[in-house]
Amino acid sequence: MFSITPSHIIEYLYCARYTFFEYVLAVPQNEDKYYKVQRGRTLHDEKLERNKGYLRKRIGAVEKWEDQYLTNATMRGRIDEVLKLEDGSFAPLDYKFAEYKDKLYDTYKQQLFCYAVLIEDNWGAKVNRGFIVYIRSKNKLLEVEIKQSDKELIRESISGFLEIVEKNHFPKATKYKRRCVNCTYRNICTK
Repeated sequence: MFSITPSHIIEYLYCARYTFFEYVLAVPQNEDKYYKVQRGRTLHDEKLERNKGYLRKRIGAVEKWEDQYLTNATMRGRIDEVLKLEDGSFAPLDYKFAEYKDKLYDTYKQQLFCYAVLIEDNWGAKVNRGFIVYIRSKNKLLEVEIKQSDKELIRESISGFLEIVEKNHFPKATKYKRRCVNCTYRNICTK
């Protein structure tokens, strides 16, 4: 069985054809070659080692687990921090090497939703919120509500992803045509 990551789900939700081109036809995106991605990963890892205590205190965390690699039957992911909060619920915390520009991107939320599913499946604890820290904006902290419907979206997306990969199903293109403009696969996609 295919082991799905939050990145797979984010791409699937952006346009399901990413899944088809990359994992059925094996046409790579080659995004990892970009300098900003590599530099961001390096700084992200360095940031994990500094200035965490005050953020956890602001959030109301009573316990923490750093750099957690979690799996369930279909998905896997590495979570920067899993927090147990004062009310007994759990929450993922993710550091982003990014500036906050008054907009919380869907991709960041979707990643937290994936982490919520993994935390619930592994700890059996309720997850109803997550946190994002924007490193390049002086560690700006955002709280994100995570509803049951958000976790169901992730589970449905896993099923859709697996249908494409396991059955070689060619999905419909995204209904948001602006996404096609800068798409890696725009030259081979039949829209």
